[in-house]
Amino acid sequence: MLLKLLALCLFTFLIYIPIAEARIRHYKWEVKYEYKSPDCYKKLVTTINGKSPGPTILAQEGDTVIVEVTNKLLLENLAIHWHGIRQIGTPWSDGTEGVTQCPVVPGDTFKYEFKLDRAGTYLYHAHYGMQRESGLYGSIRVSVPDNFTEPFAYDYDRSIILTDWYHKSTYEQATGLSSIPFVWVGEPQSLLIQGKGKFNCSSASLTADTCNTSNPECSPYAITIIPGKTYRLRVASLTALSALSFQIEGHNMTVVEADGHYVEPFVVKNLFIYSGETYSVLIKADQDPSRNYWMTTNVVGRPPNTTQGLGFLNYYPNHPRRSPPTVPPTGPIWNHTAPRLAQSLAIKAHHDFIVTPPTTSDRAIVFLNTQNRINGYVHWSVNNVSFSLPNTPYLIALKNKLHHVFNQTPPPEGYDSVNYDIYNVSKNPNATTSNAIYRLGFNTTVDIILQNANTMTVNNSETHPWHLHGHDFWVLGYGDGKFDMNKDPKKYNLVNPIRKNTVPLHPYGWTALRFKANNPGAWLFHCHIEAHIYMGMGVVFEEGIDKVGKLPSSIMGCGETRGVGRP
Repeated sequence: MLLKLLALCLFTFLIYIPIAEARIRHYKWEVKYEYKSPDCYKKLVTTINGKSPGPTILAQEGDTVIVEVTNKLLLENLAIHWHGIRQIGTPWSDGTEGVTQCPVVPGDTFKYEFKLDRAGTYLYHAHYGMQRESGLYGSIRVSVPDNFTEPFAYDYDRSIILTDWYHKSTYEQATGLSSIPFVWVGEPQSLLIQGKGKFNCSSASLTADTCNTSNPECSPYAITIIPGKTYRLRVASLTALSALSFQIEGHNMTVVEADGHYVEPFVVKNLFIYSGETYSVLIKADQDPSRNYWMTTNVVGRPPNTTQGLGFLNYYPNHPRRSPPTVPPTGPIWNHTAPRLAQSLAIKAHHDFIVTPPTTSDRAIVFLNTQNRINGYVHWSVNNVSFSLPNTPYLIALKNKLHHVFNQTPPPEGYDSVNYDIYNVSKNPNATTSNAIYRLGFNTTVDIILQNANTMTVNNSETHPWHLHGHDFWVLGYGDGKFDMNKDPKKYNLVNPIRKNTVPLHPYGWTALRFKANNPGAWLFHCHIEAHIYMGMGVVFEEGIDKVGKLPSSIMGCGETRGVGRP
C-alpha cells in the first residue's frame, strides 16, 4: 500500500513539473523625430523610444512578439518591416506599406503581432518611402529552444548593425531622384557601427553647435570582451547604398550563421556584407589583453568617398574609450570583385543542417536588372519594367478581389537574352512602369535568376542586394557574365546550398535562387538599396491568397479601403 501511495505521489509530481512554454514578448514603441548627432553632425533622426538604433528584440524560437507602435512623427506616415521573419499565418504583419498594409498615419497606434518560427539573427526597419535610412531600425535576436544545442560553442552573444549615414533628409534625396534633371543622392557622409560614427567636421564650414567631434553621442562604439573567452558577434547591414567590408584588427572571424541558417564554418579576415544580410561570426579573445583593437568597416563596390566606420574591441579591463595604438586596418580594395564573389560561393549549409531543395522547378523567371529612362526620369527596372505601388495594398486588393486597383497584365518573365548586351549601355534605355504582379501557383517550386548588366554609365555595373519577404530561398549559384539557361543550371548546387532571405547580385554577373511558394500572401522581392527600390527596382509575388485568413481592419484605411478605419 505504501509503495502504491509513493507511486501515486511521484506520478502527481511528474504531471506538475513545469514545462517551458512559448512566451509573449510585448513592446510599446513611440516613433518620433529627435535631434541627434550619430556621426557628430546634428540632424533630425527617427527614433524609437528616443533611441536609434531602436531596442533589440530578444526572444526564443516559438515566442509571439507583439509590438504596439505609435506614430508621433506628426507629418509622416510609418510602417515597420520585420526583416527575415516569414510571417507564416500573419502576412498582414509583414510591415510593407503598399503591399501588406496601409501606412500608420500620424497619431495612430498600430499593433504588429507575429510568431518567431525559427531561431537566428534578424532585423526590423522602416518600410515606408526611404524612411529606413533616417534611423528607424534595430536587431531581432531569436535564441534556440531550451533543449537544442547549436553546432558551435561560445561564451557571450553580441549584436551590431552597420549602416551608412546621409546628412540630407530623405525628403531631399527622394525629391532629387524624382526630378528632371536627375539629382543622385551621392555617397554617404559617414559609416556607422551600431549607430555611431565620426564625420570630419573640419571638412566643411560648420559651427560647433552643428558638428562637434567631442559630442559623446558620436564616441566610437565599443564591444567589451574578457580575455580568453569566445564571442558570437551577430553582424548585420542596413545600409541605404553601400556594400561593406567589416574587419577586426588582429582577429580572424569564423562565419557560422547567415540569415538565420547554420553555415559550414569558414574563416575570414574581412566579412563582406550587403544591405539586408545578417551573419554570426565567432571571435576568440586571444590577443594581447593590455590594449584595445580596431573594428572597422569600409565601402566596397563603389569609389571610396566615405571615410571608414571605426569602433573598438575593448579588452577588459582597459577603458572602453582607450584608442588602439595602431592605425586602423584599411580593408580590401574597393573595386576587387573576385574576393566578394569567392565569399558568396563559400557559404554552404552546415553539414548537420542541410535541407536539400527540390531537384527541379516548376517555373523559372529571369530578372534583368537595368537602369532606364521613362519620360525623361531615371528609373531602375526589372525586365524593362519599373515597379510602382498601387493606392490599395496588394494583400487587401487580392483578398477582396479588387482587380481594378492594379494592372492585371502579367509582367515579363525574361528578356531578349540573345541580343541584349549586358556589358554596354543599352541602345534603347527607355522602359515602362507597371504595378502588375507575378502570380505563383501555391506550393510550386520557383527559380529566380537575377541577371546584372551595365547601367546608363559606361563601364559601370552595380551590386544589388535582393531581399525576399515571407520566404527563405536556396542559393543555387553565382556566375560571371550572361546566364545560360541551357548550361548554367547544370552547375547548380543541389547538395548543400545555403538558405537565405537576402543575396547579392554581383556586377556583370548572375545569381540563381529557388524557393517554394508555400506561404499564402503577397510578398515583395526587391533591391535593398533605398534609392533603387524607390526608383522601381522590385516585384511582388502572390501565392495562395485564398488560404489567407480574415484580414484585420487595422491594415486598412487607404485607397479603396479609405474610411474603413482602424478599430
